[in-house]
Amino acid sequence: MFSIFSKKHDESLDLSFLQADMHSHLLPQIDDGSESMDQTIHFIKEMKVLGYKKLICTPHILPDVHDNNPTIILAKLKEVQEVISNQKIDITIEAAAEYMVGPEFQQTINNNEEILCFGKEKFVLIEMSYAYPSQNIEQVIFDLMIKGYQPILAHPERYNYLLGQKNVFESFVQKGCLLQMNLLSLTGIYGKPVMMAAEYLMKKKLISFIGTDMHHQGHLNIIKKFATNKKFHQKVQELNLLNQNLI
Repeated sequence: MFSIFSKKHDESLDLSFLQADMHSHLLPQIDDGSESMDQTIHFIKEMKVLGYKKLICTPHILPDVHDNNPTIILAKLKEVQEVISNQKIDITIEAAAEYMVGPEFQQTINNNEEILCFGKEKFVLIEMSYAYPSQNIEQVIFDLMIKGYQPILAHPERYNYLLGQKNVFESFVQKGCLLQMNLLSLTGIYGKPVMMAAEYLMKKKLISFIGTDMHHQGHLNIIKKFATNKKFHQKVQELNLLNQNLI
């Protein structure tokens, strides 16, 4: 079983094999992630050291909590890109969003409003509440695909209400929805059940993307340590990940 406390580490290892991170909360003062531009730049520099060539920031769009929209997100992205350029940091920064599946997002789809996506496949990152499943999740997946988008369900291993019915994971994939696992889930930071679910998803080769879902310095510290975990590197080589295709 994976563990951040494993003694099997190789300090020469990093995360360069992934090349792109497609789930993070690095844009400053826009959700529950980075709290300042200085913090954002620090995170970006550290991610570059870990081997990433591209970071796709995905702020929450969650009505009444994080009332973001494409205009707000892209304006913040431009600010970060300007600082990155001025400091001559050689890394690509893009932005999409992490959409909470609910009535509001369904309306966004139905009204043909702008949806922030990434990659030539028009990937759209979606999530559900940790407390209960979104009643319209299957409809949202279907409607996104009909409109030419490729939905990706964020961190399915973290939805505790799904952990007792693992066939649901296969069902999502069969319906055409890709799955993104949090790198942090393998470290045990979210608890043993989540870690075991992440291992299950890897064993069944249901994962298409690995994302950091990084919010703060604590996450970064754990990611930096886990990046040298030999067992993680061995297991992940067995997956057909799409991260590299985003470069």
